[in-house]
Amino acid sequence: MGTASNQQPAAEVARISNMMLRGCEVARAAAGCCGELLSQSSPQFLGDMRVREEELDTLDREINEAVTTTIIRCHSELEARELLACLKVINELERIGDLLLGFANRAGSVRPRLAEQDVRDLSTMASLLEKMLADGAEAFRRRDAELAVSVLRADMEMDRLRNLLFVRHIENPDHAPQQESFHLVFMTQSLERAGDHAKNVVEEVVHLVTGRSVRHLLRAQDKPDEVRFVEYMRRHAPGGRLSRQFRQL
Repeated sequence: MGTASNQQPAAEVARISNMMLRGCEVARAAAGCCGELLSQSSPQFLGDMRVREEELDTLDREINEAVTTTIIRCHSELEARELLACLKVINELERIGDLLLGFANRAGSVRPRLAEQDVRDLSTMASLLEKMLADGAEAFRRRDAELAVSVLRADMEMDRLRNLLFVRHIENPDHAPQQESFHLVFMTQSLERAGDHAKNVVEEVVHLVTGRSVRHLLRAQDKPDEVRFVEYMRRHAPGGRLSRQFRQL
C-alpha cells in the first residue's frame, strides 16, 4: 500500500512535467508562426497563432489546478521543486503566448508596409526566441544547467536587436524615412519581452537543477547574469574543475 501511495505522486509529477514541456513546444511553435507570418504574410499563420495561444491558456489553467493538489501529496523535496518549477514556467509561457498573439495581430495588418530590413531584424528575433524556448525545454528534460545558461546569451542578442530597431525608428539619427514606426516599436517590444520570459524559464531550470538562483546569488551589478553564474559554478565545482562549455563562456 505504501509503495502505491509513493508512486501516485511521482506519476502525477511526471504528467504535469510533460504538460509543461508541451507548453514549451506550443510556445516555440508560436514563435515559429510569427516568423512565418513575417516571411509569407498568410492569414493561416495568424489562425495557427491564435490556436496556440488558446492551448497555452488551457495548459496554464490545468497545471495551476493540478499542482496545488499534487504538491500536498508529495513525499520528496525534489518532486515538490519540480512541481513549483512547472508552475512558474507555464506562467511564463502563457505570457509569451499573449505577447506573440499581440505581435501576430499587428504583423498581419502592417507586414506589407514594413521595410525589408525591419522584417529581417524581426524575423531574427522570432527565430532567436524559438531557439531559446526549444533549448529551455531540452535543458529541463536533460536537467542541463549549462544549456540553460547558454540561453541567457541569446537574450542579450534579443536586446541588441531591439536597441537597433528602436534607434532606427525612434531616434532615427540619419533622418531616414521610416514606415509603420508606431506598430514596429510595439512589435519589437513584444518579442523582446517574450525573450525576457524565455530567460525566466531557463532561470527556473537552473534553480531546479542546482537549488540555487542565478538572480539572488550573483547580484554583482557590473557583470551579466551568465558571467556571474559561471563564476559561481567555478567556485563550487568539485576540485575547482569546470566543464569545457562553462570555461568557454
